[in-house]
Amino acid sequence: MKIRVLIVDDDALVRAGLSMILGGTDDIEVAGEAADGDQVPRMVAEHRPDVVLMDIRMPRVDGLTATEALRSTANPPEVVVLTTFHADAQVLRALRSGAAGFLLKDIPPAELVRAIRKVAAGEPILSPAVTRQLISHVSDGGAGGRRERARSLLTSLSEREREVAVAVGRGRSNAEIGAELYMSVATVKAHVSRILTKLGLNNRVQIALLVHDSES
Repeated sequence: MKIRVLIVDDDALVRAGLSMILGGTDDIEVAGEAADGDQVPRMVAEHRPDVVLMDIRMPRVDGLTATEALRSTANPPEVVVLTTFHADAQVLRALRSGAAGFLLKDIPPAELVRAIRKVAAGEPILSPAVTRQLISHVSDGGAGGRRERARSLLTSLSEREREVAVAVGRGRSNAEIGAELYMSVATVKAHVSRILTKLGLNNRVQIALLVHDSES
């Protein structure tokens, strides 16, 4: 089955360019296009995309608000934020709300296609290492409260789960975590799934953010 993608951007030229790139692949199809965040709920319900490419700046409902609303629904599609790197604080907000990662708008076409395939397969496209670098440039005055909350959440995990969470926060892959902690990849995946469920998180990026918060 093809990966269905919804493109959300107020720039018609950007939408056309993305549609042209994705339309040239055998395993991805553009399920629909939206010009503003307020169209996202209807378009997602109508077209059932697997991945949403979400612009940040739009005239009526911005992409961050649309992402937060979408990720709070049942069985939402994955969201990838389209941005320019100088929007650090905005990208961080998107990641905290459950976006699977972000792409720069000048990304090479082949990398865009690979990124969409990875996200559709359940892999975040922002490594925890990049997340840490991004966070280091952001100061929103709430670090103290986040640190205490993160530490409290992590104490609810078993010792083994905490070890896995810390490894995720360091950017380790499932195979690397398995090798470090002497467990199978399947066991690592099971631990990650339990961590997400226990902590009410969406993906590995949010685990990495939580680990970073606990250490800040």
